[in-house]
Amino acid sequence: MPSKPSKKLETFANPASRRDYRIHMEIPEFTCLCPITGQPDFATLVLDFVPDKRCIELKSLKLYVWSFRNEGAFHEAVTHRILDDLVKAISPRFMRLTAHFYVRGGIFTTVVAEHARRGWSARKLPPLEPAPTPANMR
Repeated sequence: MPSKPSKKLETFANPASRRDYRIHMEIPEFTCLCPITGQPDFATLVLDFVPDKRCIELKSLKLYVWSFRNEGAFHEAVTHRILDDLVKAISPRFMRLTAHFYVRGGIFTTVVAEHARRGWSARKLPPLEPAPTPANMR
């Protein structure tokens, strides 16, 4: 049976919950609809978080992101909704969602939303390595 979009986010126990570490995900195929015109909006979502006791299961995240494909949403609203849903699912120490929406009417839009647990202060985490591409995988 083929996969279907789903709003259910599956989680699993963080294997290193006593340590602060960053999980970085790039989701280049996000789509939703403009709530005014109904035209598709495309974005790359960049998710960075420091988990606490739970992590997001990747297949459920894929199906969750896919669930927005036929929904109308303003860029700002959908970015905050996704962040809120992810925070609710795993209660991370820190989470940042950056949504890079592709050009529409000559304008690129980037929305950045963050959550930080009360009392938790961000430690300096190492910079991200460039994502692997065919050019730099040699």
